[in-house]
Amino acid sequence: MQHMQSAAHDSAPSYVRHERQPLATGTYHPLAKSNETLSPVDFRARRRAALYTHKNALCAAPSRKSIFTSAAPASSPHISTDVLTTTHTQGNAAPADSMSSSNEPAPQTHTPKTPATALATIGHGFVRAGQATAKAAKTTTRTIRTAATKVRAAWRTFTSFKAVQLIVKFFKSAHALWKKRMKFSYAFYTIVFFLLTSAEVIFLQWGMYSEPEYDKSTEIDETTKVLQSVAGQVTRFISQMWLEQKNVCLVSFAGLALIYLALILVTNRFWIATLVFGVALTAFGVANSIKVQLRNEPIIPADLTFISGGDTGSIMSFVPKSSQAFVNGTINFVIWFAIIAFTLFVLDGRRRFIHCSWRHPIANAKNIIGNIFRVLAAVLSVVLLSAYAMGLGTPGSNVYKWAKDNGYEPQLWNAIGDAQANNPATTFLSLSKVKAMDKPGNYSQKTMESLAKKYTQEAKTINQTRTGELTDNTVIMILSETFSDPTRVPGVSFSLDPIPNIRNIKNTTTSGLMLSPGYGGGTANIEYQALTGLNLANFNDSLIVPYQQLVPNQNDPYSFNQIWMKKYGKNASTAVHPFQQSMYLRNINYRKFSFSYLYTLDSKIPLKHTGCIDRSPYVSDSEAYQSILDLLDRQQDSKSSQFLQLVTMQNHMPYGDYYDNNELSDANISEDLSDGERWNINTYTKGINWTDQETADFLNQLDQMDKPITVIFYGDHLPGIYDTADMNKNNKTVLHETDYFIWSNSASSSHGTKVNPTTTAYTSSNYFMPLAAEHMNAKVSPYLAMLTELQQEVPAMSRVIGTNGGIGQGKATYLDHDGNDIKVTALSAKAKELLKDYKLVQYDQTVGKNYLKDLGFTQVP
Repeated sequence: MQHMQSAAHDSAPSYVRHERQPLATGTYHPLAKSNETLSPVDFRARRRAALYTHKNALCAAPSRKSIFTSAAPASSPHISTDVLTTTHTQGNAAPADSMSSSNEPAPQTHTPKTPATALATIGHGFVRAGQATAKAAKTTTRTIRTAATKVRAAWRTFTSFKAVQLIVKFFKSAHALWKKRMKFSYAFYTIVFFLLTSAEVIFLQWGMYSEPEYDKSTEIDETTKVLQSVAGQVTRFISQMWLEQKNVCLVSFAGLALIYLALILVTNRFWIATLVFGVALTAFGVANSIKVQLRNEPIIPADLTFISGGDTGSIMSFVPKSSQAFVNGTINFVIWFAIIAFTLFVLDGRRRFIHCSWRHPIANAKNIIGNIFRVLAAVLSVVLLSAYAMGLGTPGSNVYKWAKDNGYEPQLWNAIGDAQANNPATTFLSLSKVKAMDKPGNYSQKTMESLAKKYTQEAKTINQTRTGELTDNTVIMILSETFSDPTRVPGVSFSLDPIPNIRNIKNTTTSGLMLSPGYGGGTANIEYQALTGLNLANFNDSLIVPYQQLVPNQNDPYSFNQIWMKKYGKNASTAVHPFQQSMYLRNINYRKFSFSYLYTLDSKIPLKHTGCIDRSPYVSDSEAYQSILDLLDRQQDSKSSQFLQLVTMQNHMPYGDYYDNNELSDANISEDLSDGERWNINTYTKGINWTDQETADFLNQLDQMDKPITVIFYGDHLPGIYDTADMNKNNKTVLHETDYFIWSNSASSSHGTKVNPTTTAYTSSNYFMPLAAEHMNAKVSPYLAMLTELQQEVPAMSRVIGTNGGIGQGKATYLDHDGNDIKVTALSAKAKELLKDYKLVQYDQTVGKNYLKDLGFTQVP
């Protein structure tokens, strides 16, 4: 086995070239410099000539490791450290037998491995790995340094040019000036604050009005036209501060100012807060103006659930073409406003509205005081805004009294009137805190137990003559979007009957007119009354949309579909709505009502039938009816019945050029209508003409089934397109009347039944289920017994929105059997007692203790 002699050399320099040998681990030092130690890594780093022709002889320091070369072929120069161990006394001398001829392999002597040897081997591996890593790091470092040197040299060359030096000098001067830029004064902030807030108040109020239209035969002087124009009404709203000593404008300004101030103090950036405030309030004003135009009501806090529910795109689909230019112009304005605000933010040397330092909060007294004041200001601004908003909706509060002293006259029952009189911002803030009902003075568990016993006895009396059950029939409740006979509207006439089929159905079955609380909108309110039997007339004025303000917060609300679920299980009630599921939070509310599923366009299992008529953007009624037929087919072989809820969309506003071959356009013989009004009426009427045909086809298909089925069909409200009729305050009642009927197929025992037209001529949607029970001769629960008794005394009731002294005045509206308005004081003693009981029940089921739940009050025999 070959080995390399490691004995000491003479001190004389040697210039003999040695054959290159692999270096093993060890410590070496030149003989001439015995105090300098070198490692193999150091040798590798030297030049090759210095290593193999060195002026100083090398001498290995005493070590326990000998350096051997492997006897294996040259291609495998691996050196095993297991056989390199030698004693210190042997020094660097090689064994005698190792000097034998290389032609005869020397005998191998293997030293047994020990744990210490294994650990040493592992240690050597780690050392070699560390050495390799260190070498790579050094190589990388040298490469980076070389590259950096080249870059610095190139940069010096580039900056040495005179043109570059001039540019650098210019920017240095500009930067020095930039650092010295002026900080805008707080007085300037105050001016911007006042001007922007005032502008938003005026803009919001401007969106509440529309230009009046006058009959051609009416002569109107120019002064009247100016005063009644949008500009004239906005001017009057502002000038009443001086002319009538009514500072309603100041009340609105205070609300917006508190919002603006809270944004400033929370963000601590004046221009960022200005940007957010300006953009948000402008967008709010545009949306509010469009909603007033379409639905005759302003934006309320409950409407924000459309955005939080992801329905922003759906809301945009309701924007009429006539408002598209307005929206586009607003977008351009917002873009320029954002550019200006951002530019001022950049130019302003004052970065923080209130001095603070989060990096060095306790560095000095200025930082400590600034941080404390900054936090307190932000918190107090939010608290002040919240107190102001809650105070506006709380009669008797200090804020409410202050607002009243400045001319604030709340009309929370009439959101549109309130917004026009007090500004949309004030209306919005006043509705931010909602109290559904005031607690009746005699409300207690004992009172509710007594009431339950009372109507349990009434139910027994009614049920003595009833032979059927509600659950004997599959009940389909159909809310037909904006369905109402247009020929009943004063001033609207057609030479063709747009709804001949439904008119014939109404003549042969239980039917009449329904008092609707809405005009141009409010679908969810009518639907809520129909499903629960509760009525808006019993709620406080500030509760405008129960689906958005009440039901989502209830734990276990009652609805009539639960009658079928209690008998046939959780799958006995299903809902269909051919639109987005979160519209009016139906996905949440139907779950609260225990519907097994809500089929919509975007539900997990979406609707299959989504076709439209011609260019209409909404799913047709025939497709919606087909979805109901599919649900019926699933239960065709089952003996159980079910409750199905359908809310259609075909005739939803707005109305464009949707239908081909509209023969009703030529049949419209109405007079004194504007072109825009006539256009909307023609399109709408063709839509309900389609509904008339599709509903007749649907009922014919139901009539072929061998299962008993009863349909409750009703229109929710009139569309807000009858501008001419709406201007006459005497037409308020007729504009809140829609058509309804209750029909049963041939397989039902109530087929062909027509309840006394005298008692069904006028009703409200909260009475549909007791009327259906009477139509089907079905037994009733104590709750339905109470509603049955109440319907006989007060045939129709609701909270009808009216303006300018119109019907209801924002309070409960009651109609007699002939559709005449009844004053509360003129009601019979029995009717007054029933209304008191009704309010107790409604309070208990909504915000009370729900004592009736465990008393069998809603249990049907």
